Amino acid sequence: MRKCTVSIIALCVTTVTINTANACTGITLTAGDKSFITARTVDWSGSEMNNIYVISPRGHTEQSLLPDGTQNGMRFTAKYGFVGLGMQRPEFVVDGTNEAGLNVGLFYFPDFGKYQPYDAKYRDKTLADFQVVSWILSQFSTIDEVKSAIDTVRVVNIDPTASTVHWRIAEPNGRVAVLEIIDGVPTFYENPVGVIANAPNFDWHMTNLDNYVNLYPGRAMPTPFGSIKLRSLSNGTGLRGLPGDFSSPSRFVRAAFLKTYSIPQPTARAAIMQSFHILNNFDVPFGASYNLGKATFDMPSATQWTIATDTANHIIYYHTMYNRTIRRIDMNAIDFETVAFQSHPLDTTESETIIDAPVN
Repeated sequence: MRKCTVSIIALCVTTVTINTANACTGITLTAGDKSFITARTVDWSGSEMNNIYVISPRGHTEQSLLPDGTQNGMRFTAKYGFVGLGMQRPEFVVDGTNEAGLNVGLFYFPDFGKYQPYDAKYRDKTLADFQVVSWILSQFSTIDEVKSAIDTVRVVNIDPTASTVHWRIAEPNGRVAVLEIIDGVPTFYENPVGVIANAPNFDWHMTNLDNYVNLYPGRAMPTPFGSIKLRSLSNGTGLRGLPGDFSSPSRFVRAAFLKTYSIPQPTARAAIMQSFHILNNFDVPFGASYNLGKATFDMPSATQWTIATDTANHIIYYHTMYNRTIRRIDMNAIDFETVAFQSHPLDTTESETIIDAPVN
Protein backbone atom coordinates (compact mmCIF):
# COMPACT_ATOMS: atom_id res chain seq x y z
CA MET A 1 0.00 0.00 0.00
CA ARG A 2 1.42 3.38 -0.99
CA LYS A 3 1.25 5.95 1.78
CA CYS A 4 0.77 9.67 1.29
CA THR A 5 0.25 11.89 4.32
CA VAL A 6 -3.02 13.71 4.68
CA SER A 7 -1.18 17.03 4.89
CA ILE A 8 0.55 16.45 1.54
CA ILE A 9 -2.72 15.47 -0.13
CA ALA A 10 -4.44 18.50 1.36
CA LEU A 11 -1.65 20.74 0.04
CA CYS A 12 -2.01 19.25 -3.45
CA VAL A 13 -5.76 19.77 -3.54
CA THR A 14 -6.60 22.81 -1.45
CA THR A 15 -3.79 24.83 -3.01
CA VAL A 16 -5.72 24.79 -6.27
CA THR A 17 -9.22 25.11 -4.85
CA ILE A 18 -8.69 28.15 -2.68
CA ASN A 19 -11.61 30.54 -3.10
CA THR A 20 -10.02 32.87 -5.62
CA ALA A 21 -10.27 33.04 -9.39
CA ASN A 22 -10.51 29.57 -10.91
CA ALA A 23 -11.59 30.96 -14.25
CA CYS A 24 -10.78 28.36 -16.89
CA THR A 25 -12.41 28.84 -20.31
CA GLY A 26 -12.54 26.28 -23.12
CA ILE A 27 -13.39 26.49 -26.83
CA THR A 28 -13.24 24.26 -29.90
CA LEU A 29 -12.66 25.06 -33.58
CA THR A 30 -12.94 23.06 -36.80
CA ALA A 31 -10.55 23.84 -39.65
CA GLY A 32 -11.33 23.68 -43.36
CA ASP A 33 -9.29 20.47 -43.62
CA LYS A 34 -11.67 18.96 -40.98
CA SER A 35 -9.02 19.05 -38.25
CA PHE A 36 -10.65 19.53 -34.85
CA ILE A 37 -9.02 21.81 -32.28
CA THR A 38 -9.66 21.91 -28.54
CA ALA A 39 -8.26 24.83 -26.58
CA ARG A 40 -8.54 26.29 -23.10
CA THR A 41 -7.01 28.52 -20.46
CA VAL A 42 -5.96 27.27 -17.04
CA ASP A 43 -6.53 29.90 -14.37
CA TRP A 44 -5.58 29.72 -10.69
CA SER A 45 -4.89 32.86 -8.66
CA GLY A 46 -4.54 31.09 -5.31
CA SER A 47 -0.86 30.34 -5.82
CA GLU A 48 1.71 29.56 -8.46
CA MET A 49 1.27 25.92 -9.44
CA ASN A 50 3.92 23.31 -10.17
CA ASN A 51 2.83 23.21 -13.83
CA ILE A 52 4.02 20.13 -15.73
CA TYR A 53 3.43 17.96 -18.76
CA VAL A 54 3.15 14.20 -18.50
CA ILE A 55 3.88 11.43 -21.02
CA SER A 56 2.14 8.20 -20.08
CA PRO A 57 2.78 4.96 -22.04
CA ARG A 58 0.53 2.04 -22.77
CA GLY A 59 0.68 -0.44 -19.91
CA HIS A 60 1.34 2.18 -17.22
CA THR A 61 -0.56 1.42 -14.00
CA GLU A 62 -1.92 4.21 -11.82
CA GLN A 63 -3.66 4.02 -8.47
CA SER A 64 -6.03 6.59 -7.04
CA LEU A 65 -5.36 8.72 -4.01
CA LEU A 66 -8.02 8.50 -1.28
CA PRO A 67 -9.43 10.89 1.33
CA ASP A 68 -8.01 8.70 4.12
CA GLY A 69 -4.47 9.75 3.17
CA THR A 70 -3.46 6.64 1.22
CA GLN A 71 -2.84 6.03 -2.46
CA ASN A 72 -4.79 2.80 -2.25
CA GLY A 73 -7.86 3.41 -4.40
CA MET A 74 -8.82 2.11 -7.83
CA ARG A 75 -6.01 0.75 -9.99
CA PHE A 76 -6.10 1.05 -13.77
CA THR A 77 -3.63 0.01 -16.44
CA ALA A 78 -3.43 2.05 -19.64
CA LYS A 79 -4.76 0.69 -22.92
CA TYR A 80 -3.79 3.96 -24.62
CA GLY A 81 -0.77 6.18 -24.22
CA PHE A 82 -1.40 9.87 -23.73
CA VAL A 83 0.18 13.27 -23.17
CA GLY A 84 -1.32 15.74 -20.73
CA LEU A 85 -0.64 19.02 -18.99
CA GLY A 86 -1.23 19.18 -15.27
CA MET A 87 -0.02 20.47 -11.94
CA GLN A 88 1.42 19.53 -8.58
CA ARG A 89 1.64 15.74 -9.16
CA PRO A 90 1.96 13.64 -12.34
CA GLU A 91 -1.39 11.98 -11.49
CA PHE A 92 -3.19 15.33 -11.64
CA VAL A 93 -3.61 15.77 -15.41
CA VAL A 94 -5.82 18.77 -16.18
CA ASP A 95 -5.99 18.53 -19.99
CA GLY A 96 -4.66 15.83 -22.30
CA THR A 97 -5.07 13.77 -25.45
CA ASN A 98 -4.54 10.07 -26.07
CA GLU A 99 -3.39 8.01 -29.05
CA ALA A 100 -6.95 7.72 -30.33
CA GLY A 101 -7.32 11.51 -30.43
CA LEU A 102 -9.71 11.66 -27.46
CA ASN A 103 -9.22 14.91 -25.55
CA VAL A 104 -10.30 15.40 -21.93
CA GLY A 105 -10.13 18.52 -19.77
CA LEU A 106 -10.97 19.25 -16.14
CA PHE A 107 -12.71 22.52 -15.21
CA TYR A 108 -13.72 23.78 -11.78
CA PHE A 109 -17.40 23.41 -10.93
CA PRO A 110 -17.83 24.91 -7.44
CA ASP A 111 -21.07 24.76 -5.44
CA PHE A 112 -23.12 22.97 -8.11
CA GLY A 113 -21.49 19.54 -8.36
CA LYS A 114 -21.72 16.87 -5.66
CA TYR A 115 -19.97 13.51 -5.65
CA GLN A 116 -20.92 10.37 -3.75
CA PRO A 117 -19.48 10.32 -0.21
CA TYR A 118 -16.32 8.29 0.25
CA ASP A 119 -16.99 4.76 1.54
CA ALA A 120 -13.95 2.63 2.34
CA LYS A 121 -15.73 -0.58 1.38
CA TYR A 122 -15.71 0.65 -2.24
CA ARG A 123 -12.03 1.54 -2.10
CA ASP A 124 -11.11 -0.57 -5.15
CA LYS A 125 -13.53 1.39 -7.39
CA THR A 126 -12.97 4.82 -5.86
CA LEU A 127 -11.33 7.42 -8.11
CA ALA A 128 -10.12 10.89 -7.14
CA ASP A 129 -11.68 13.62 -9.27
CA PHE A 130 -8.25 14.99 -10.19
CA GLN A 131 -7.35 11.57 -11.66
CA VAL A 132 -10.46 11.18 -13.84
CA VAL A 133 -8.69 12.76 -16.83
CA SER A 134 -5.86 10.19 -16.61
CA TRP A 135 -8.38 7.36 -16.23
CA ILE A 136 -10.42 8.37 -19.29
CA LEU A 137 -7.39 9.04 -21.48
CA SER A 138 -5.77 5.72 -20.57
CA GLN A 139 -8.88 3.60 -21.08
CA PHE A 140 -11.18 4.96 -23.79
CA SER A 141 -11.32 6.18 -27.37
CA THR A 142 -14.89 7.55 -27.57
CA ILE A 143 -17.42 9.47 -25.51
CA ASP A 144 -19.84 6.53 -25.63
CA GLU A 145 -17.23 4.26 -24.07
CA VAL A 146 -16.85 6.73 -21.20
CA LYS A 147 -20.63 6.85 -20.78
CA SER A 148 -20.79 3.07 -20.55
CA ALA A 149 -18.03 2.89 -17.93
CA ILE A 150 -18.74 5.89 -15.68
CA ASP A 151 -21.05 3.94 -13.36
CA THR A 152 -18.28 1.43 -12.61
CA VAL A 153 -16.34 4.07 -10.62
CA ARG A 154 -17.10 6.23 -7.59
CA VAL A 155 -15.60 9.70 -8.08
CA VAL A 156 -14.67 11.51 -4.83
CA ASN A 157 -12.78 14.53 -3.56
CA ILE A 158 -9.43 13.75 -1.98
CA ASP A 159 -10.24 16.63 0.34
CA PRO A 160 -14.02 16.60 1.09
CA THR A 161 -13.95 20.39 1.63
CA ALA A 162 -12.53 21.09 -1.83
CA SER A 163 -14.45 22.26 -4.89
CA THR A 164 -15.98 19.79 -7.32
CA VAL A 165 -15.03 19.77 -11.01
CA HIS A 166 -16.63 18.86 -14.32
CA TRP A 167 -15.08 17.60 -17.54
CA ARG A 168 -15.06 18.33 -21.27
CA ILE A 169 -14.60 15.22 -23.45
CA ALA A 170 -13.97 15.69 -27.18
CA GLU A 171 -13.52 13.29 -30.09
CA PRO A 172 -11.38 14.17 -33.14
CA ASN A 173 -14.54 14.04 -35.30
CA GLY A 174 -15.81 17.17 -33.53
CA ARG A 175 -18.22 15.63 -31.04
CA VAL A 176 -18.00 17.28 -27.61
CA ALA A 177 -19.68 16.29 -24.34
CA VAL A 178 -19.65 17.65 -20.80
CA LEU A 179 -19.69 15.34 -17.78
CA GLU A 180 -21.06 16.69 -14.50
CA ILE A 181 -21.71 14.78 -11.28
CA ILE A 182 -24.66 16.28 -9.45
CA ASP A 183 -26.05 14.73 -6.25
CA GLY A 184 -23.82 11.75 -6.92
CA VAL A 185 -25.29 11.07 -10.36
CA PRO A 186 -23.10 11.38 -13.51
CA THR A 187 -24.81 13.40 -16.23
CA PHE A 188 -23.59 13.85 -19.81
CA TYR A 189 -24.55 16.80 -21.99
CA GLU A 190 -23.87 17.03 -25.71
CA ASN A 191 -22.09 20.34 -26.33
CA PRO A 192 -23.10 21.82 -29.70
CA VAL A 193 -21.32 25.15 -29.16
CA GLY A 194 -18.02 23.59 -28.07
CA VAL A 195 -17.61 26.05 -25.17
CA ILE A 196 -17.14 25.36 -21.47
CA ALA A 197 -16.45 27.48 -18.40
CA ASN A 198 -17.21 26.84 -14.73
CA ALA A 199 -20.40 26.87 -12.64
CA PRO A 200 -23.40 26.88 -12.97
CA ASN A 201 -24.48 23.70 -14.76
CA PHE A 202 -23.77 23.39 -18.47
CA ASP A 203 -27.47 23.39 -19.39
CA TRP A 204 -27.89 26.68 -17.47
CA HIS A 205 -25.12 28.26 -19.58
CA MET A 206 -26.85 27.10 -22.77
CA THR A 207 -30.15 28.65 -21.67
CA ASN A 208 -28.36 31.85 -20.67
CA LEU A 209 -27.13 32.31 -24.24
CA ASP A 210 -30.73 33.19 -25.17
CA ASN A 211 -30.36 36.40 -23.16
CA TYR A 212 -27.98 37.66 -25.86
CA VAL A 213 -30.19 37.03 -28.88
CA ASN A 214 -29.83 40.71 -29.85
CA LEU A 215 -26.07 40.49 -30.47
CA TYR A 216 -24.47 40.04 -33.88
CA PRO A 217 -21.06 40.68 -35.46
CA GLY A 218 -20.20 43.85 -37.30
CA ARG A 219 -21.56 47.38 -37.15
CA ALA A 220 -25.03 48.36 -35.97
CA MET A 221 -27.11 50.12 -38.58
CA PRO A 222 -28.35 53.69 -38.08
CA THR A 223 -31.58 53.74 -36.09
CA PRO A 224 -34.37 56.34 -36.29
CA PHE A 225 -34.69 58.16 -32.96
CA GLY A 226 -37.48 60.70 -33.06
CA SER A 227 -36.40 63.45 -35.41
CA ILE A 228 -32.78 62.25 -35.59
CA LYS A 229 -30.87 59.05 -36.32
CA LEU A 230 -28.56 57.27 -33.92
CA ARG A 231 -25.47 55.94 -35.63
CA SER A 232 -22.55 53.67 -34.81
CA LEU A 233 -19.46 55.45 -33.57
CA SER A 234 -17.17 52.56 -34.55
CA ASN A 235 -17.10 49.04 -35.93
CA GLY A 236 -18.14 46.18 -33.65
CA THR A 237 -21.25 47.85 -32.23
CA GLY A 238 -23.35 44.80 -33.13
CA LEU A 239 -21.73 43.08 -30.14
CA ARG A 240 -22.27 45.97 -27.76
CA GLY A 241 -23.47 44.37 -24.55
CA LEU A 242 -21.23 41.31 -24.85
CA PRO A 243 -20.10 40.74 -21.23
CA GLY A 244 -16.45 41.50 -20.59
CA ASP A 245 -15.96 40.52 -16.95
CA PHE A 246 -14.29 37.33 -15.74
CA SER A 247 -17.29 35.61 -14.14
CA SER A 248 -18.06 32.14 -15.46
CA PRO A 249 -21.43 33.06 -17.09
CA SER A 250 -19.84 36.06 -18.83
CA ARG A 251 -16.84 34.10 -20.06
CA PHE A 252 -19.08 31.37 -21.47
CA VAL A 253 -21.12 33.90 -23.45
CA ARG A 254 -18.06 35.81 -24.65
CA ALA A 255 -16.31 32.60 -25.72
CA ALA A 256 -19.40 31.34 -27.55
CA PHE A 257 -19.76 34.53 -29.60
CA LEU A 258 -16.06 35.02 -30.34
CA LYS A 259 -15.50 31.44 -31.52
CA THR A 260 -18.79 31.23 -33.46
CA TYR A 261 -18.09 34.42 -35.42
CA SER A 262 -14.36 33.86 -35.88
CA ILE A 263 -13.33 33.37 -39.51
CA PRO A 264 -12.91 29.63 -40.25
CA GLN A 265 -9.28 28.73 -40.88
CA PRO A 266 -8.19 26.41 -43.72
CA THR A 267 -5.69 24.24 -41.83
CA ALA A 268 -5.13 22.79 -38.38
CA ARG A 269 -2.10 24.99 -37.76
CA ALA A 270 -4.02 28.14 -38.69
CA ALA A 271 -6.91 27.11 -36.43
CA ILE A 272 -4.48 26.49 -33.57
CA MET A 273 -3.17 30.05 -33.94
CA GLN A 274 -6.75 31.32 -34.15
CA SER A 275 -7.60 29.57 -30.88
CA PHE A 276 -4.72 31.28 -29.08
CA HIS A 277 -5.88 34.67 -30.39
CA ILE A 278 -9.44 34.03 -29.20
CA LEU A 279 -8.28 32.88 -25.78
CA ASN A 280 -6.16 36.02 -25.37
CA ASN A 281 -9.51 37.62 -24.55
CA PHE A 282 -9.71 35.45 -21.42
CA ASP A 283 -6.30 36.09 -19.86
CA VAL A 284 -7.03 37.14 -16.29
CA PRO A 285 -4.78 40.00 -15.06
CA PHE A 286 -3.62 38.98 -11.61
CA GLY A 287 -4.94 42.12 -9.93
CA ALA A 288 -8.47 41.41 -11.17
CA SER A 289 -8.60 38.18 -9.12
CA TYR A 290 -8.77 39.83 -5.69
CA ASN A 291 -10.53 42.69 -3.99
CA LEU A 292 -8.50 45.90 -4.13
CA GLY A 293 -5.43 45.63 -1.94
CA LYS A 294 -6.10 42.02 -0.91
CA ALA A 295 -3.61 40.21 -3.17
CA THR A 296 -0.93 38.66 -0.95
CA PHE A 297 1.62 37.83 -3.66
CA ASP A 298 2.34 38.52 -7.31
CA MET A 299 2.34 36.48 -10.53
CA PRO A 300 2.54 37.57 -14.18
CA SER A 301 -1.05 36.39 -14.67
CA ALA A 302 -3.83 34.41 -13.04
CA THR A 303 -3.96 32.55 -16.37
CA GLN A 304 -1.05 30.24 -15.72
CA TRP A 305 -1.08 28.42 -19.07
CA THR A 306 -3.05 28.06 -22.27
CA ILE A 307 -3.20 24.86 -24.31
CA ALA A 308 -4.48 24.12 -27.83
CA THR A 309 -4.60 20.60 -29.25
CA ASP A 310 -4.83 19.39 -32.82
CA THR A 311 -6.74 16.18 -32.07
CA ALA A 312 -6.62 14.93 -35.67
CA ASN A 313 -2.85 15.22 -36.06
CA HIS A 314 -2.05 14.53 -32.39
CA ILE A 315 -0.05 17.69 -31.69
CA ILE A 316 -0.29 19.71 -28.46
CA TYR A 317 0.66 23.39 -28.27
CA TYR A 318 0.95 25.56 -25.16
CA HIS A 319 2.32 28.77 -23.71
CA THR A 320 2.55 29.94 -20.10
CA MET A 321 2.30 33.07 -18.02
CA TYR A 322 6.09 33.21 -17.91
CA ASN A 323 6.78 32.63 -21.58
CA ARG A 324 4.22 33.20 -24.33
CA THR A 325 6.43 31.52 -26.92
CA ILE A 326 4.32 28.63 -28.18
CA ARG A 327 5.81 25.20 -27.53
CA ARG A 328 4.77 21.98 -29.23
CA ILE A 329 4.57 18.31 -28.21
CA ASP A 330 4.27 16.08 -31.26
CA MET A 331 2.70 12.83 -30.09
CA ASN A 332 3.62 11.19 -33.40
CA ALA A 333 7.26 11.26 -32.30
CA ILE A 334 6.49 9.22 -29.16
CA ASP A 335 6.52 5.42 -29.12
CA PHE A 336 3.88 4.80 -26.46
CA GLU A 337 4.83 1.13 -26.32
CA THR A 338 8.39 1.77 -25.12
CA VAL A 339 8.52 5.31 -23.72
CA ALA A 340 8.96 5.63 -19.96
CA PHE A 341 6.34 7.37 -17.84
CA GLN A 342 7.69 10.88 -17.24
CA SER A 343 6.85 14.45 -16.31
CA HIS A 344 8.59 17.74 -17.02
CA PRO A 345 8.03 21.40 -16.05
CA LEU A 346 6.18 23.53 -18.60
CA ASP A 347 8.88 26.19 -18.26
CA THR A 348 12.57 25.36 -18.12
CA THR A 349 13.24 29.00 -17.29
CA GLU A 350 10.61 31.40 -16.01
CA SER A 351 11.30 34.27 -18.37
CA GLU A 352 9.83 35.65 -21.58
CA THR A 353 11.57 34.93 -24.85
CA ILE A 354 12.45 38.31 -26.38
CA ILE A 355 14.14 38.57 -29.77
CA ASP A 356 15.74 41.75 -31.06
CA ALA A 357 14.21 43.05 -34.25
CA PRO A 358 16.67 43.68 -37.08
CA VAL A 359 17.83 47.29 -37.43
CA ASN A 360 19.62 48.58 -40.51
